[in-house]
Amino acid sequence: MRTVEEHQAAVAALLPRLPEERVPLAEAHGRVLARDVTAAVALPGFDNSAMDGYAARWDEVGGATERPVRLPVAEDIPAGRSDVVPLAPGTVHRIMTGAPLPPGADVVVPVELTDGGTGQVEIRDSPAAGTHLRRAGEDIAAGAVALSAGSALGAAQLGLAAAVGLTDVPVRRRPRVLVLSTGSELVAPGEPLAPGQIYESNSLLLAAAVEEAGGLPRRLHFVPDDVDQFLATVRAELATADLLITSGGVSAGAYEVVKDAFRGLGTVEFGKVAMQPGGPQGAGTVDGVPVVTLPGNPVSAFVSFEVFVRPALRRALGHASPDRLRAPARLTGPLRSPAGRRQFLRGYVEGGEVSQVGGPGSHLVAHLARANCLVVVPEDVTELTAGAEVDVVLIEGALR
Repeated sequence: MRTVEEHQAAVAALLPRLPEERVPLAEAHGRVLARDVTAAVALPGFDNSAMDGYAARWDEVGGATERPVRLPVAEDIPAGRSDVVPLAPGTVHRIMTGAPLPPGADVVVPVELTDGGTGQVEIRDSPAAGTHLRRAGEDIAAGAVALSAGSALGAAQLGLAAAVGLTDVPVRRRPRVLVLSTGSELVAPGEPLAPGQIYESNSLLLAAAVEEAGGLPRRLHFVPDDVDQFLATVRAELATADLLITSGGVSAGAYEVVKDAFRGLGTVEFGKVAMQPGGPQGAGTVDGVPVVTLPGNPVSAFVSFEVFVRPALRRALGHASPDRLRAPARLTGPLRSPAGRRQFLRGYVEGGEVSQVGGPGSHLVAHLARANCLVVVPEDVTELTAGAEVDVVLIEGALR
């Protein structure tokens, strides 16, 4: 029986780093940088005002904290003005937020500390010298690394890339992932159910998980429990895939089509991992394409994807931090766990406390939908009391 870490390493070894491509910023949301990118310009690009107010010399207005100072307003400087003239002694310039600071000014007096005059202004108080000024390059200097390789490009990162003058970015190509559910008992949702049939859900669950991890999923449906037909269907689709994920057909039953088909090829290894749910696992290649076989129960498939496939996909994409965030939490109630297997229990964590959601059964998908974390119980722990500290893996998708 493999350890969790041994099977994680086996799956990760199947997926090399994906090739690089350049994409426009408008198409880069959610992508992962393949290389460092540098700032084409400094931020800010010039000294500017952090407030609406008056650009002044502090030695002329600093006394306003004790007695109001009246000075003529020599210029108006809106944001975007480029012909800014130096500040003449004994005057102020009315200035807007983001507008260029006139040479000679060393403080901006907020309009709230004045009477708001346009020809002449009364300054009734003054901040310290250097206040409300944004100096050129104080955020980032031109030529400095703006975003590092491995950064996921969210809203803030794309905003920065645009602000420093980038039009496109080098990213890792998204992996093309085939998702296939097996089982003659499976029926498309919405169709009538005959006795013994169930609605197929794993392919949608896993395709969504692939997309959340950064991949491009494509679903293959309802391959019956027939080895020849299964292999023919798979091989017809593999040429355009970077990874095949199957669910079902890998346990110890008499009709395990995935195991029967791939074992004959000799390139996929099957076994058990010391975990619950998700013990039966397989990994290898078919026609040179990486294949990961997951168990068929929905919770087992989900947990197996989270533990093995998601981090491998994110490493292939170049994520600097491929793993889910983890946090300590205290149990709200006691729990038991079988010896020798790492448990991944559904939980709901809030305010540093975590409660178990539903039982350990791998068919309880409604409870999975209400969880926002997985509670990790080590292999050598069989019992925990209320208040005990546990490690939780934070996941999305909780319904509460």
